[in-house]
Amino acid sequence: MASSLTKDSVSPGTPGSEKTFFGHPRGLATLFMTEMWERFSYYGMRALLPLYLVAPGGLHLSAGTATAIYSVYLSLVYLLAMPGGWFGDRVWGPRKTVAVAGAIIMLGHLTLALPSSGTFYAGLGLVAIGSGLLKANISTMVGHLYKGPDDPRRDGGFTVFYMGINLGAFAAPLIIGTIGESVNWHLGFALAALGMALGLGQFLLGSRHLDAHSSVVPKPLSAEEKSSTLRKAALWAGIAVVAYAVVGFSGHYTLNWILVPLTLLGVIIPVMVLVRIKRDKDLDRAEQSKMSAYIWFFVAAAIFWMIYDQGGSTLSIFADSSAENSVLGWEFPVSWYQSVNPVLIMALAPVFAWIWLALNRRGKEPSTIVKFASGLVLVGVSFFLFLAPLSIAEGGHKAAALWLVAIYFTQTVGELLLSPVGLSVTTKMAPAKYASQMMGVWFLAVTAGDATTGLLSIAGVDLNKTGIVAMEATLAVVAGVAVWMYRNKVKSLMGDVR
Repeated sequence: MASSLTKDSVSPGTPGSEKTFFGHPRGLATLFMTEMWERFSYYGMRALLPLYLVAPGGLHLSAGTATAIYSVYLSLVYLLAMPGGWFGDRVWGPRKTVAVAGAIIMLGHLTLALPSSGTFYAGLGLVAIGSGLLKANISTMVGHLYKGPDDPRRDGGFTVFYMGINLGAFAAPLIIGTIGESVNWHLGFALAALGMALGLGQFLLGSRHLDAHSSVVPKPLSAEEKSSTLRKAALWAGIAVVAYAVVGFSGHYTLNWILVPLTLLGVIIPVMVLVRIKRDKDLDRAEQSKMSAYIWFFVAAAIFWMIYDQGGSTLSIFADSSAENSVLGWEFPVSWYQSVNPVLIMALAPVFAWIWLALNRRGKEPSTIVKFASGLVLVGVSFFLFLAPLSIAEGGHKAAALWLVAIYFTQTVGELLLSPVGLSVTTKMAPAKYASQMMGVWFLAVTAGDATTGLLSIAGVDLNKTGIVAMEATLAVVAGVAVWMYRNKVKSLMGDVR
């Protein structure tokens, strides 16, 4: 999900090498394994996080506070992808940035494994920082392995790479989730650290197979820029330290002093970035028009991710307290629900690719706008489905596991309609001046959606209530219908993009 920079070069592990990985450069094996283990650690910890936050043997927080923390954490991961990409482009280069990111993530998981609530939040912060640094740069290095965008193996290489993401995401809840829930929470977090250690080791050992350009800093900071950046960073850090010291020593500090500013940033920064790009006088008329169209997609995507990402918080907490988590009498850990989406992605993605190709040959493939609108409607339908298990639970009964599986299935189909299209349209509609930054802008839609969920939770809104779930479902369906109804207007704004 990150943008790729490409260079024409031949070095060990690039096109022209004798040894390959499924017909691809050997460096792909290094990046595949690194990403697989990083996602294993990330999704394993993510599956445990909301359950640990509400568990009597964990932090024993309310469901609302747990959802707020989870949502703020997710929004931070995607928000930090933009400065992560900046570090790769201006300071360290992609290869060094990924190595440093892996070490930070591993340290974060080890900190989570310590039996202390104080260090727990520090661990979450470290994992978010490391994930932001890594996410923006590792896909760039996949692009470096190929001879430009016309290399016939390029798309296949990214497909193999993303299989690594889903393999790690599928296995993590089954292993880390089981150990964390059934044996010891902190041992589960320690397993996540082990996963990242394996990924980092693989990366360092296999980095000789990567393209030489992955070590290059594309646009290094000048001495003046470096000095200015350090001054600004020190100033803001100093302001934060002083402000929190005053709050802490005055005895007024609560968790909301961290959560509220972070959630507000998660909403404000995406808006500021879009406004800055839209008002840039360097953009020509066609680029301005495309950005107007892109705002439609951005807002729709933020609504989609607001609901979709509650699959790991609202739905997980509901399953923990109100679902019959068993199949034919065999009980399974709640965290296993988080493996449903990646296994469905691996099963359905090739089917969707085949369907689009078949429809395209007949001239009947749905447009980008129709796919996007359909994804939004489906994520809304998933929450209308959620109303059934909520009603069952309100009647004093446990809801069947298949209700939750049906919700995750519907959301996954919606994701396959919206997410790949969103990535594609972001690259196609990006103004030339912001070509390398627009993928970070796409991530900000996730940030905005998750931050909105966080704000609702902090405000005391119970996201497991029938009325709220129905309202969110209606919002998504109405947004999807609105995108479809105004498809001709959006299409005209898109210009030559289809």
